Amino acid sequence: MLEGLLAALREVIAKIYRIRHWAVKQQLGDDVHIDDDHLYHGAALIQIAESLRFTAINSLKIAKRVLGMGYLINDDVAVYLKYASEPNEAHEEYVFTFAEGHLSDLEKTAHKYEKTFIALVCVQEREICCISYAQLMELKAAREKSSGQKEGVLAVLVTAPKKKQLRVGVNAAHQKNNYAKVMKVARNAFPEVIFE
Repeated sequence: MLEGLLAALREVIAKIYRIRHWAVKQQLGDDVHIDDDHLYHGAALIQIAESLRFTAINSLKIAKRVLGMGYLINDDVAVYLKYASEPNEAHEEYVFTFAEGHLSDLEKTAHKYEKTFIALVCVQEREICCISYAQLMELKAAREKSSGQKEGVLAVLVTAPKKKQLRVGVNAAHQKNNYAKVMKVARNAFPEVIFE
């Protein structure tokens, strides 16, 4: 019975997601099709929906603007999704770039929702590295301390060593092969970490 309910729930979420994105694109006058982010965001959203603590999903709105990469879970948890298709060849790192606008949106989101998380989808590895907004700010602070100045863009790196925890970090400024900060994240932390 539970499997049937979960299957129905997944189907409903998928339909809501498709309709939401179709409506946004229709309003913008864009052609409507499935983008890569639809697929990879869906991978994370299905895992969230399969949690027994999941009750609802909505678009994440900040100042009457829908954040295309953000979702509101259970009315009190904001999840911001980003994906990287494959790791870079040199260091086997998935690179997630947060432009100034992304960081600003996240700051506003965290101000509105105490529980704000960033889910980093590592496509080729089929892993989701989830960190809190506070952890993202720790990474940003470490990078800026390393560079000695504020930076508008943040590159977050995720590695997935075999049979070990995920590593998420930021490079030290002007130093090859050196991190300013690295955190370990359990591979099985997502999605339950967002409900704690």
